[in-house]
Amino acid sequence: MSKNFVEKRDHAKESESAALKQQLAEKLQALNALSNAAPLDRARLQLDVAEILMALERKPEAWSLAREAFDTALRHDAWKDAVEACDVLYQSEQKDSVAALGMGVWLAVSFPVDPELTLAMLMHIVEETPDNSDGAALAAVAARYVIDLRADDASHESLSFLANTLIGRVAERHSKVRDQAALDQWMEKLALRDPQIFLPRLGKVVNIIVGDAWWFERDELRKKFD
Repeated sequence: MSKNFVEKRDHAKESESAALKQQLAEKLQALNALSNAAPLDRARLQLDVAEILMALERKPEAWSLAREAFDTALRHDAWKDAVEACDVLYQSEQKDSVAALGMGVWLAVSFPVDPELTLAMLMHIVEETPDNSDGAALAAVAARYVIDLRADDASHESLSFLANTLIGRVAERHSKVRDQAALDQWMEKLALRDPQIFLPRLGKVVNIIVGDAWWFERDELRKKFD
């Protein structure tokens, strides 16, 4: 690697860091100005700040802001904002980050959250589970199911392609599946075609991921849609 290349790379990193710090200063100023604003407006700005902090590798600070934003979103039934907060909390790599992922997945699958965001959360589950675990398979097929339910005409084709690719990748690493016939057999074997079977199984996986760390009562939230 040439000295000139290294210098250019380091300069680019410094420029990017300076730009992020400038964005952070502007967002923090805006956040301070919103002290008496609507709670959700403040929570959404907190998430913007948290994402910049993540990019600057200031992960504990990002966790703190995203955690506060999550609580605000949940109090106001802002499911998408709550899931976005869980995404930041997961990526901040703190003590309860994996539990936050599980809670975000539960919210994203249970409530009418943007299917693209739901797909992203379920992809994290795939990343977290071992190759031979059924959990990744359940997450992948749940992603396709949610996309079929919620995606509009403009996004359905592209999101379905991503979900199908995810299913194929999971099948290959789980059982060395490499063709359509083998994929069909694999899905039948694991009962991945019936949502009344695979969704409760995914729920059990989420329970294992979260353990005793739930920040909300699931039964109370379900009542909001009864």
